Amino acid sequence: MSAQGSTTAARVRRRAAARVRRRQRSVRVVVAGIGVATLAAVVLGLVFAGSPDTLAAGTRVAGIDVGGMSQAQARAMLARRAAALAKTPVTFVAGDRRWQITPYALGVGANWTAAVRSAAADGGGSTIARGWRRLALRVSSSDTVPGTHAYAAAVSYELDRLASAIDRPDQEPRLVRHGLRVTLVPGTPGRQLVRAQAAGVIVQALAGFDRHVVRLPVRVTSPAVTERQLVPAMHAARRAVARPLTLAFKERRWHLSRWQVAAMLRLPTGGATTLAIGGPAADAYFRRLDRKVSRPPRDADWDVSSSGVRVVPAEPGFGLDVPRTAAALLTAARRPKDRVVNAVVGVTPPKRTTASALAMGITGVVGSYETIYGGIANRIHNVQLVAHLVDHKLIAPGTTFSFNRATGARTAARGFLDAPVIINGELQTGLGGGVCQVSTTVFNAAYEAGLPITARTNHALYISHYPLGRDATVDYPDVDLKFVNDTGHWLLLRTFVGSSSLVVALYGTPQHRRVVTDTAPLRVIAPQALVRQPDPQLEPGTTAIADPGMPAQSTSVRRRVYSAHGKLLSDQTWYSSYVSQPKIVLVGPKKPKPKRKPKPTPNLPQPASSPFMLRPLP
Repeated sequence: MSAQGSTTAARVRRRAAARVRRRQRSVRVVVAGIGVATLAAVVLGLVFAGSPDTLAAGTRVAGIDVGGMSQAQARAMLARRAAALAKTPVTFVAGDRRWQITPYALGVGANWTAAVRSAAADGGGSTIARGWRRLALRVSSSDTVPGTHAYAAAVSYELDRLASAIDRPDQEPRLVRHGLRVTLVPGTPGRQLVRAQAAGVIVQALAGFDRHVVRLPVRVTSPAVTERQLVPAMHAARRAVARPLTLAFKERRWHLSRWQVAAMLRLPTGGATTLAIGGPAADAYFRRLDRKVSRPPRDADWDVSSSGVRVVPAEPGFGLDVPRTAAALLTAARRPKDRVVNAVVGVTPPKRTTASALAMGITGVVGSYETIYGGIANRIHNVQLVAHLVDHKLIAPGTTFSFNRATGARTAARGFLDAPVIINGELQTGLGGGVCQVSTTVFNAAYEAGLPITARTNHALYISHYPLGRDATVDYPDVDLKFVNDTGHWLLLRTFVGSSSLVVALYGTPQHRRVVTDTAPLRVIAPQALVRQPDPQLEPGTTAIADPGMPAQSTSVRRRVYSAHGKLLSDQTWYSSYVSQPKIVLVGPKKPKPKRKPKPTPNLPQPASSPFMLRPLP
């Protein structure tokens, strides 16, 4: 190695050794510093540790300095202060209102034990750690807030009382009409007690020892609509009532005065910002207008006469489209000129069109029958009423016609009157007497049409003016008359009420059925009873027949129905049994027995005189 190389290597070794010595010195300095710091910390901790049985200096609970006290002393002192302030009120404010509330009134108290224990923990621990903590408390004291309790019901009651005085809903700006003048009334903000937050503020203030004024948390509410948003509606309302309007439909015209327009304007409310046409005045006007421009639709019908059946074409109806007419009216009211409005009328289609009526195949008579009726005026009224109820009834193919379903209940509210009616086998007066005249006529029309009859009941008493065995009684809702439309086409039931006769006809597609009837003779199955009733108006010893009565009888009717080609379609027999009516004989009083003549008194000899016999006075 050269001399120069040896010199360089020696220099490098010297530098490395110097760095090692510097690091060693630094380590010794750091170790010495740590030792000194540790010693100082231990010394400070020992100096400020104090007694573990007393609270650290600077310890505060609810703003009260309890440093240097034992926990028991601190608890007692805090409890005494709280008791002394239990009936001293705290003043709470909201706006310009003030309320004074005492802790006693709400049962407010604090958990001083837990608060003191928590404060003690802040300055507690092992000796050295306690010293440092207490040193920190000297530099920056802490205040422990105690936990509180209160009577929930009392707090809730107090919040209700405060809210009733504080709460005020916001008032939205609104348009107001006075006659023909529309003005804008400004809105006002509202306020509302924040109950949950207020409960905490009140209880915490009452649990503490300060008696300064406490402000309650109140939320300010603003209207959803601003005055600026209502300004366009105000100008539109003023234009609307500035001039009258004209409503037109075809050649007709109706004029609305400024007052009418004003009454029909619905000014914006509830967050709305636009005008509308509505309210009671508008509803009443449109109802009147609807009666003038509207026409109800007319369903296709059938005109029956001796020459046949003709379909009367359906006609569409016209109805006022109120929403669209109101919108057009409002549009015109916004214009300063051209204030003529065309009423919007919609077409109302009929439920039964001409085409559907033609497709139902009602072209002729399928079956009909006529009965003669009479009686008192109430009975005739009931016959005409129930005949009207079943008139124009349509019977779909394959469906069953029910007399009770077609007429509904026979009640006084529907116009039925009292008339003679059979009740429990006796002729009495009841509501709806005469209805069975119609049911019997309907039965015979279906009978002659050869339709299947699925429900029929004879009267309890035999009635001679009906076809033998072919009467039909009904009693809502249990006793019904039913028959089935098996023709494959629709049937139309029509009734024609004359002054003394009733005709029921079934129209549809004629079936040309042949009906063969075999009626058994009416036979007596039991004699009637004999009832004698005294009648003092009769001559003594005489009798009179008040009611000849009727024996119990029965009969049957067999009906065979053949098609137009001679095929037997049905063979049905109806049996009818009629109860007896007693024969009532009126009996006069008995003849009086002849009076007997008195026997003559014999002339007997007078007895001898006696001192006790009475003598005439001289």
